[in-house]
Amino acid sequence: MEYTDFTFESLGDGIEICISDEHRFGTDAFLLADFAQARHKDICADFCTGSGIIALLLHKNYKPKLTYALEIQEKAHEQLKISLKKSDIDDIVPVLGDLKDWRADKPIDLITCNPPYKINNTGEKNDSEAVSIARHEMLCTVEDVCRAAKKNLRYGGRLCICNRPERLCDIMTAMRSNGIEPKRLRTVHKNPDCAPWLILVEGRMGGNNFIQIEKPLYVRSADGGLSAEMNRIYHLDGSN
Repeated sequence: MEYTDFTFESLGDGIEICISDEHRFGTDAFLLADFAQARHKDICADFCTGSGIIALLLHKNYKPKLTYALEIQEKAHEQLKISLKKSDIDDIVPVLGDLKDWRADKPIDLITCNPPYKINNTGEKNDSEAVSIARHEMLCTVEDVCRAAKKNLRYGGRLCICNRPERLCDIMTAMRSNGIEPKRLRTVHKNPDCAPWLILVEGRMGGNNFIQIEKPLYVRSADGGLSAEMNRIYHLDGSN
């Protein structure tokens, strides 16, 4: 199928990401990639990769050994393939398929996932089925993500998820029921006066039951401008 709505945005360092009307990206992708802190030696997987933004950010900022980018929607999968070719990247492997069925060739060190935030059959759905699939748990749930992570993570491997604060109990329950112990939690706020609009959770396969609550992350400072931390995350402060 030929698509006519593809455009490109630069992520820096010669990396171009292909986006479309249905498959774009937002601040949460940058926050999750930064929170996950991949290592050079890691074999990673990004579930529900969409346009591939998180896999591309891991490549750009952390240079892991290999990243599988798993997506069930064909159009988004095609976008990532175009991005990889245009950016001359060969250490990201695009995978078209259902995470519930996927098995990696080797144990995974780090799995990231920016899953659908809304429980299926709750809230108003978009006219576009592709957008609704990305936003609602129509094809996969938090439990599905954790069950798939259990099958693919090595012992001590990490699962990092972002979601809305109201899903925190669902995430932690699903992690623990699959042998993935929640180890880190960070809340993200629009500014110091706002309640959190996003949570970042890290679980460790086979970990002990101890969780670290990190300091809040503010997207904007009290004066309304981007916070120093967001400037670092966006690499607007000159850092590498």
